[in-house]
Amino acid sequence: MISVFDIYKIGVGPSSSHTVGPMKAGKEFIDDLRAMGKLRDVTKITVDVYGSLSLTGKGHHTDIAIIMGLAGNSPEHVDIDGIPGFIARVEETERLPVGMHCHTVDFPREGGMNFHTTNLPLHENGMTIHAWIGEEDAYTKTYYSIGGGFIVDEENFGKSSESSVKVPYMFTTADELVKQCKEHGLSVSSLVMANERAMNAEEEISTYFANIWRTMRECMERGMSEEGILPGPLRVPRRAAALRQQLLTTEKLSNDPMTVVDWVNMYAFAVNEENAAGGRVVTAPTNGACGIILRYWLTTTSSSSL
Repeated sequence: MISVFDIYKIGVGPSSSHTVGPMKAGKEFIDDLRAMGKLRDVTKITVDVYGSLSLTGKGHHTDIAIIMGLAGNSPEHVDIDGIPGFIARVEETERLPVGMHCHTVDFPREGGMNFHTTNLPLHENGMTIHAWIGEEDAYTKTYYSIGGGFIVDEENFGKSSESSVKVPYMFTTADELVKQCKEHGLSVSSLVMANERAMNAEEEISTYFANIWRTMRECMERGMSEEGILPGPLRVPRRAAALRQQLLTTEKLSNDPMTVVDWVNMYAFAVNEENAAGGRVVTAPTNGACGIILRYWLTTTSSSSL
């Protein structure tokens, strides 16, 4: 049974599979080297990116995500405001501090990050990381970013990663979920919560989802306040902040019941602009849906909290 902890994850934009997953892979690679006692012996790291990861790599910040992961950052905690300066220093010096500055390796501009249009055999989102000790390729690992921020290494591809904990209401499809709800007289949320309690402590569940909602809310607030041009060659201007000001100005003068839809659209603009800018978002399970429905619910009800 996959936990909602697996579905709702804090990360960075613009893509859960092309940004969050690669960052996790980079960090896992460094953690492996540390566990093997090889990290301080490594003199150079190189990366090969394949298939879809390569074709949209620059636009989805895949290269940046891998570098930040190698530096020891996780998608949940990486300092998003510090990323541009860190990447600039790596490019300038051709040196990469790895594992939260516990060691520094060569990371050449030419040959450090290599994009290939071909696919690896198991999945279109593939990447291989190499750790060099002198001229020796001392450790190599291939990862696949399979969607929603999930990654799997080549050795474990195709193996089930679901929890083996027995839950009271097992289901693997939406039809099975609906059937279980009808049979036991439960809402979807009640049934899912019962399963979560079998896998995680109540306090852990509450704390985790309070953090999830805070991240969603902060993403929208930031998106509604930031102005300027989004990253990328198309130079798309941000619109959410201007839309918010327009709605605040006209809402009191309007009795149109569809105004709430304008607010929902504005929240969606805010989230998607933050996601496009590489901001902190929640995979829900896709980044672009981060918090919009919850914010709509709070806007249209008298409840002030979740």
